[in-house]
Amino acid sequence: MSNDIPAVSVIIPVYNAAEFLKDGLNSLLKQTLREIEIICVDDGSTDGSLVILKEFEKADARIRVIHQENQGAGAARNNGMDVARGKYLAFLDADDFFEKNMLKAAYDRAEETEAEVCVFNADLYDHTEKVYKKCTWAFRKQYFPEKEPFAATDENVRNNIFRMFNGWPWDKLYQREYVRRLGIKYQNLRTTNDMLFVFIALACASRISTVDEVLVHQRVNVRTSLSRTREKSWDCFYIALLAMQKELKDRGLYDTLERAFVNWALNFSLWQLNTMTGSAYEKTYRLLKRKGFDRLDISRHNRRYFYSNKEYDKFLKIYTTPYEKSSGYQKAK
Repeated sequence: MSNDIPAVSVIIPVYNAAEFLKDGLNSLLKQTLREIEIICVDDGSTDGSLVILKEFEKADARIRVIHQENQGAGAARNNGMDVARGKYLAFLDADDFFEKNMLKAAYDRAEETEAEVCVFNADLYDHTEKVYKKCTWAFRKQYFPEKEPFAATDENVRNNIFRMFNGWPWDKLYQREYVRRLGIKYQNLRTTNDMLFVFIALACASRISTVDEVLVHQRVNVRTSLSRTREKSWDCFYIALLAMQKELKDRGLYDTLERAFVNWALNFSLWQLNTMTGSAYEKTYRLLKRKGFDRLDISRHNRRYFYSNKEYDKFLKIYTTPYEKSSGYQKAK
Protein backbone atom coordinates (compact mmCIF):
# COMPACT_ATOMS: atom_id res chain seq x y z
CA MET A 1 0.00 0.00 0.00
CA SER A 2 0.97 3.63 -0.47
CA ASN A 3 2.53 5.34 2.52
CA ASP A 4 -0.40 7.75 2.39
CA ILE A 5 -3.07 5.05 2.52
CA PRO A 6 -3.00 2.56 5.40
CA ALA A 7 -3.70 -1.06 4.58
CA VAL A 8 -6.17 -1.25 7.48
CA SER A 9 -7.97 1.31 9.57
CA VAL A 10 -8.63 -0.12 13.02
CA ILE A 11 -11.58 1.56 14.76
CA ILE A 12 -12.04 1.09 18.49
CA PRO A 13 -14.91 2.55 20.54
CA VAL A 14 -13.70 3.19 24.07
CA TYR A 15 -15.87 3.68 27.12
CA ASN A 16 -14.42 3.24 30.62
CA ALA A 17 -12.00 0.56 29.44
CA ALA A 18 -8.94 1.72 31.38
CA GLU A 19 -8.48 -1.69 33.02
CA PHE A 20 -7.88 -3.43 29.67
CA LEU A 21 -6.95 -0.66 27.25
CA LYS A 22 -3.17 -1.00 27.44
CA ASP A 23 -3.25 -4.74 26.73
CA GLY A 24 -5.38 -4.26 23.62
CA LEU A 25 -3.43 -1.32 22.23
CA ASN A 26 -0.08 -2.97 22.86
CA SER A 27 -1.20 -6.08 20.99
CA LEU A 28 -2.19 -3.84 18.08
CA LEU A 29 1.10 -1.96 18.05
CA LYS A 30 2.89 -5.32 17.81
CA GLN A 31 0.98 -6.34 14.70
CA THR A 32 3.18 -7.72 11.94
CA LEU A 33 1.20 -5.57 9.49
CA ARG A 34 2.73 -2.17 10.14
CA GLU A 35 0.81 -0.08 7.60
CA ILE A 36 -2.20 0.57 9.82
CA GLU A 37 -3.95 3.44 11.50
CA ILE A 38 -5.64 2.98 14.87
CA ILE A 39 -8.61 5.28 15.44
CA CYS A 40 -9.70 5.27 19.08
CA VAL A 41 -13.02 6.99 19.74
CA ASP A 42 -13.45 7.87 23.39
CA ASP A 43 -17.16 7.82 24.16
CA GLY A 44 -17.16 10.15 27.14
CA SER A 45 -15.17 7.90 29.46
CA THR A 46 -14.94 8.88 33.13
CA ASP A 47 -12.31 6.39 34.32
CA GLY A 48 -9.07 7.72 32.85
CA SER A 49 -9.36 5.96 29.49
CA LEU A 50 -8.84 9.21 27.62
CA VAL A 51 -5.58 9.89 29.47
CA ILE A 52 -4.28 6.46 28.48
CA LEU A 53 -5.34 7.01 24.87
CA LYS A 54 -3.55 10.37 24.73
CA GLU A 55 -0.36 8.77 26.03
CA PHE A 56 -0.47 6.13 23.30
CA GLU A 57 -1.25 8.79 20.69
CA LYS A 58 1.89 10.71 21.66
CA ALA A 59 4.01 7.57 21.54
CA ASP A 60 2.93 6.24 18.12
CA ALA A 61 1.91 8.33 15.12
CA ARG A 62 -0.38 5.56 13.86
CA ILE A 63 -2.79 6.19 16.73
CA ARG A 64 -5.44 8.87 16.46
CA VAL A 65 -7.77 9.75 19.32
CA ILE A 66 -11.22 11.23 18.85
CA HIS A 67 -13.35 12.34 21.79
CA GLN A 68 -17.14 12.51 21.80
CA GLU A 69 -19.80 12.98 24.43
CA ASN A 70 -21.30 9.68 25.51
CA GLN A 71 -23.40 8.43 22.57
CA GLY A 72 -22.74 4.70 22.56
CA ALA A 73 -20.52 2.30 20.64
CA GLY A 74 -22.55 2.57 17.44
CA ALA A 75 -22.03 6.32 17.15
CA ALA A 76 -18.36 5.91 18.08
CA ARG A 77 -17.79 3.37 15.31
CA ASN A 78 -19.57 5.60 12.81
CA ASN A 79 -17.47 8.61 13.78
CA GLY A 80 -14.31 6.56 13.46
CA MET A 81 -15.41 5.24 10.09
CA ASP A 82 -16.00 8.78 8.84
CA VAL A 83 -12.31 9.65 9.17
CA ALA A 84 -10.81 6.26 8.27
CA ARG A 85 -8.47 6.16 5.26
CA GLY A 86 -7.45 2.51 5.04
CA LYS A 87 -8.22 0.10 2.23
CA TYR A 88 -9.91 -2.14 4.81
CA LEU A 89 -11.76 -1.49 8.04
CA ALA A 90 -11.47 -3.46 11.29
CA PHE A 91 -13.81 -2.71 14.19
CA LEU A 92 -12.31 -3.96 17.44
CA ASP A 93 -13.39 -3.80 21.09
CA ALA A 94 -11.26 -2.05 23.69
CA ASP A 95 -11.25 -4.95 26.17
CA ASP A 96 -10.19 -7.67 23.71
CA PHE A 97 -6.66 -8.61 22.68
CA PHE A 98 -5.21 -9.94 19.46
CA GLU A 99 -2.69 -12.28 17.89
CA LYS A 100 0.20 -10.34 16.38
CA ASN A 101 -0.54 -11.68 12.87
CA MET A 102 -4.27 -10.93 13.03
CA LEU A 103 -4.36 -7.99 10.63
CA LYS A 104 -1.68 -9.42 8.31
CA ALA A 105 -3.45 -12.77 7.95
CA ALA A 106 -6.84 -11.16 7.32
CA TYR A 107 -5.41 -8.52 4.98
CA ASP A 108 -3.44 -11.05 2.92
CA ARG A 109 -6.48 -13.31 2.58
CA ALA A 110 -8.72 -10.41 1.60
CA GLU A 111 -6.22 -9.27 -1.02
CA GLU A 112 -5.72 -12.78 -2.35
CA THR A 113 -9.45 -13.38 -2.81
CA GLU A 114 -10.46 -9.76 -3.51
CA ALA A 115 -12.92 -10.18 -0.66
CA GLU A 116 -15.38 -7.52 0.37
CA VAL A 117 -15.60 -9.19 3.78
CA CYS A 118 -13.01 -11.53 5.31
CA VAL A 119 -13.98 -13.43 8.47
CA PHE A 120 -11.52 -15.04 10.84
CA ASN A 121 -11.80 -17.30 13.85
CA ALA A 122 -11.83 -16.24 17.50
CA ASP A 123 -11.97 -17.69 20.97
CA LEU A 124 -13.10 -16.48 24.39
CA TYR A 125 -10.94 -15.43 27.31
CA ASP A 126 -12.78 -15.77 30.61
CA HIS A 127 -11.63 -12.77 32.61
CA THR A 128 -12.68 -14.28 35.94
CA GLU A 129 -11.34 -17.81 35.46
CA LYS A 130 -8.30 -16.67 33.43
CA VAL A 131 -8.76 -19.45 30.87
CA TYR A 132 -9.34 -19.62 27.12
CA LYS A 133 -12.51 -21.26 25.84
CA LYS A 134 -13.70 -22.23 22.38
CA CYS A 135 -16.26 -20.08 20.60
CA THR A 136 -18.37 -22.57 18.67
CA TRP A 137 -21.13 -20.34 17.31
CA ALA A 138 -19.35 -17.64 15.30
CA PHE A 139 -17.27 -19.55 12.75
CA ARG A 140 -19.34 -22.59 11.80
CA LYS A 141 -17.30 -24.36 9.18
CA GLN A 142 -19.96 -27.02 8.65
CA TYR A 143 -21.98 -24.40 6.73
CA PHE A 144 -19.12 -23.05 4.62
CA PRO A 145 -19.11 -23.88 0.90
CA GLU A 146 -16.16 -25.76 -0.54
CA LYS A 147 -14.90 -22.86 -2.64
CA GLU A 148 -14.01 -19.30 -1.68
CA PRO A 149 -14.72 -16.53 -2.14
CA PHE A 150 -18.48 -17.00 -2.03
CA ALA A 151 -21.55 -14.78 -2.14
CA ALA A 152 -24.31 -14.66 0.46
CA THR A 153 -26.89 -15.34 -2.24
CA ASP A 154 -25.16 -18.44 -3.64
CA GLU A 155 -27.53 -21.40 -3.67
CA ASN A 156 -25.41 -23.38 -1.21
CA VAL A 157 -24.94 -20.40 1.13
CA ARG A 158 -28.16 -18.38 1.20
CA ASN A 159 -29.98 -20.42 3.86
CA ASN A 160 -27.02 -20.37 6.24
CA ILE A 161 -25.44 -16.95 5.87
CA PHE A 162 -26.78 -15.65 9.23
CA ARG A 163 -25.82 -18.75 11.21
CA MET A 164 -22.38 -19.45 9.77
CA PHE A 165 -21.10 -16.20 11.31
CA ASN A 166 -22.07 -14.01 14.26
CA GLY A 167 -23.46 -10.50 14.09
CA TRP A 168 -20.56 -8.92 15.92
CA PRO A 169 -18.01 -6.88 13.90
CA TRP A 170 -14.63 -7.60 15.47
CA ASP A 171 -13.77 -10.91 13.78
CA LYS A 172 -14.09 -9.47 10.29
CA LEU A 173 -12.22 -7.25 7.87
CA TYR A 174 -14.33 -5.04 5.58
CA GLN A 175 -13.27 -3.44 2.31
CA ARG A 176 -13.79 0.27 2.98
CA GLU A 177 -14.89 1.14 -0.54
CA TYR A 178 -17.47 -1.65 -0.36
CA VAL A 179 -18.85 -0.30 2.93
CA ARG A 180 -18.93 3.23 1.50
CA ARG A 181 -20.76 2.01 -1.58
CA LEU A 182 -23.37 0.23 0.53
CA GLY A 183 -23.82 3.30 2.73
CA ILE A 184 -24.25 1.21 5.88
CA LYS A 185 -23.87 2.56 9.40
CA TYR A 186 -24.09 1.23 12.93
CA GLN A 187 -27.38 1.76 14.73
CA ASN A 188 -27.63 4.14 17.66
CA LEU A 189 -28.73 1.47 20.15
CA ARG A 190 -27.44 0.74 23.65
CA THR A 191 -26.97 -2.93 22.76
CA THR A 192 -27.18 -4.89 19.49
CA ASN A 193 -26.01 -1.77 17.64
CA ASP A 194 -23.70 -3.84 15.43
CA MET A 195 -25.97 -6.56 14.03
CA LEU A 196 -27.48 -4.49 11.22
CA PHE A 197 -24.10 -3.33 9.92
CA VAL A 198 -22.51 -6.77 10.05
CA PHE A 199 -25.32 -8.81 8.57
CA ILE A 200 -26.13 -6.36 5.78
CA ALA A 201 -22.43 -6.25 4.89
CA LEU A 202 -22.49 -10.05 4.65
CA ALA A 203 -25.87 -10.24 2.88
CA CYS A 204 -24.83 -7.86 0.12
CA ALA A 205 -21.38 -9.32 -0.38
CA SER A 206 -20.51 -11.12 -3.60
CA ARG A 207 -17.04 -12.08 -2.32
CA ILE A 208 -16.65 -13.45 1.24
CA SER A 209 -13.54 -15.31 2.37
CA THR A 210 -12.33 -16.78 5.65
CA VAL A 211 -9.21 -17.40 7.72
CA ASP A 212 -9.47 -20.57 9.80
CA GLU A 213 -7.18 -19.38 12.55
CA VAL A 214 -7.90 -17.96 16.01
CA LEU A 215 -6.74 -14.36 15.69
CA VAL A 216 -8.74 -12.48 18.32
CA HIS A 217 -9.48 -13.24 21.95
CA GLN A 218 -12.81 -11.89 23.18
CA ARG A 219 -12.70 -11.05 26.86
CA VAL A 220 -15.87 -12.36 28.55
CA ASN A 221 -17.27 -12.49 32.07
CA VAL A 222 -16.31 -8.86 32.65
CA ARG A 223 -18.30 -7.16 35.39
CA THR A 224 -18.62 -3.82 33.57
CA SER A 225 -19.71 -5.24 30.21
CA LEU A 226 -22.96 -3.87 28.77
CA SER A 227 -23.97 -7.42 27.90
CA ARG A 228 -24.46 -8.06 31.62
CA THR A 229 -27.13 -5.35 31.87
CA ARG A 230 -29.15 -5.97 28.71
CA GLU A 231 -32.36 -5.77 30.77
CA LYS A 232 -31.94 -1.99 30.62
CA SER A 233 -32.28 -2.14 26.83
CA TRP A 234 -34.38 -5.27 26.55
CA ASP A 235 -36.00 -4.41 23.19
CA CYS A 236 -32.85 -3.41 21.25
CA PHE A 237 -32.70 -6.89 19.72
CA TYR A 238 -36.18 -6.43 18.26
CA ILE A 239 -35.46 -2.95 16.90
CA ALA A 240 -32.33 -4.32 15.23
CA LEU A 241 -34.15 -7.31 13.72
CA LEU A 242 -36.89 -5.10 12.26
CA ALA A 243 -34.27 -2.77 10.77
CA MET A 244 -32.41 -5.74 9.29
CA GLN A 245 -35.62 -7.12 7.78
CA LYS A 246 -36.47 -3.74 6.24
CA GLU A 247 -32.96 -3.31 4.87
CA LEU A 248 -33.06 -6.74 3.21
CA LYS A 249 -36.39 -5.86 1.63
CA ASP A 250 -35.25 -2.42 0.49
CA ARG A 251 -32.18 -3.96 -1.14
CA GLY A 252 -34.21 -6.65 -2.93
CA LEU A 253 -32.62 -9.48 -0.96
CA TYR A 254 -35.46 -10.61 1.28
CA ASP A 255 -37.03 -13.16 -1.04
CA THR A 256 -33.65 -14.86 -1.47
CA LEU A 257 -32.56 -14.68 2.17
CA GLU A 258 -35.93 -14.89 3.95
CA ARG A 259 -35.42 -18.40 5.30
CA ALA A 260 -32.01 -17.49 6.67
CA PHE A 261 -33.45 -14.35 8.26
CA VAL A 262 -36.54 -15.98 9.77
CA ASN A 263 -34.52 -18.78 11.33
CA TRP A 264 -31.98 -16.31 12.68
CA ALA A 265 -34.75 -14.06 14.01
CA LEU A 266 -36.31 -16.97 15.90
CA ASN A 267 -32.98 -18.18 17.28
CA PHE A 268 -31.94 -14.68 18.37
CA SER A 269 -35.34 -13.84 19.86
CA LEU A 270 -35.41 -17.02 21.94
CA TRP A 271 -31.85 -16.39 23.13
CA GLN A 272 -32.79 -12.88 24.18
CA LEU A 273 -35.85 -14.13 26.04
CA ASN A 274 -33.98 -16.95 27.78
CA THR A 275 -31.24 -14.61 29.00
CA MET A 276 -33.63 -11.97 30.38
CA THR A 277 -34.88 -11.86 33.97
CA GLY A 278 -37.64 -10.14 35.91
CA SER A 279 -39.77 -7.54 34.17
CA ALA A 280 -37.51 -7.59 31.08
CA TYR A 281 -38.39 -11.25 30.57
CA GLU A 282 -42.10 -10.48 30.83
CA LYS A 283 -41.89 -7.54 28.42
CA THR A 284 -39.90 -9.60 25.92
CA TYR A 285 -42.35 -12.51 26.16
CA ARG A 286 -45.37 -10.25 25.65
CA LEU A 287 -43.73 -8.40 22.75
CA LEU A 288 -42.89 -11.60 20.88
CA LYS A 289 -46.29 -13.14 21.49
CA ARG A 290 -48.34 -10.02 20.73
CA LYS A 291 -46.63 -8.86 17.56
CA GLY A 292 -42.97 -9.82 17.35
CA PHE A 293 -43.35 -13.31 15.89
CA ASP A 294 -45.84 -11.96 13.34
CA ARG A 295 -43.82 -8.95 12.24
CA LEU A 296 -40.67 -11.04 11.89
CA ASP A 297 -42.56 -13.49 9.64
CA ILE A 298 -41.92 -16.35 12.04
CA SER A 299 -45.56 -17.23 12.60
CA ARG A 300 -46.45 -17.58 8.92
CA HIS A 301 -44.19 -20.57 8.27
CA ASN A 302 -44.71 -24.22 9.17
CA ARG A 303 -42.38 -26.54 11.04
CA ARG A 304 -40.53 -27.74 7.93
CA TYR A 305 -39.29 -24.20 7.28
CA PHE A 306 -37.23 -24.14 10.47
CA TYR A 307 -33.84 -25.66 11.15
CA SER A 308 -34.59 -26.60 14.75
CA ASN A 309 -37.66 -28.50 15.95
CA LYS A 310 -36.79 -27.50 19.49
CA GLU A 311 -36.86 -23.79 18.62
CA TYR A 312 -40.08 -24.20 16.67
CA ASP A 313 -41.71 -25.96 19.65
CA LYS A 314 -40.60 -23.13 21.92
CA PHE A 315 -42.07 -20.58 19.51
CA LEU A 316 -45.39 -22.45 19.39
CA LYS A 317 -45.56 -22.63 23.16
CA ILE A 318 -45.01 -18.89 23.55
CA TYR A 319 -47.32 -18.04 20.66
CA THR A 320 -50.22 -20.03 22.11
CA THR A 321 -49.67 -19.53 25.85
CA PRO A 322 -50.64 -16.31 27.69
CA TYR A 323 -47.82 -14.98 29.83
CA GLU A 324 -49.87 -15.59 32.98
CA LYS A 325 -49.86 -19.32 32.21
CA SER A 326 -46.20 -19.50 31.17
CA SER A 327 -43.36 -20.93 33.22
CA GLY A 328 -41.80 -17.47 33.39
CA TYR A 329 -44.86 -16.11 35.16
CA GLN A 330 -44.87 -19.01 37.59
CA LYS A 331 -41.21 -18.37 38.43
CA ALA A 332 -41.89 -14.65 38.92
CA LYS A 333 -44.63 -15.44 41.39
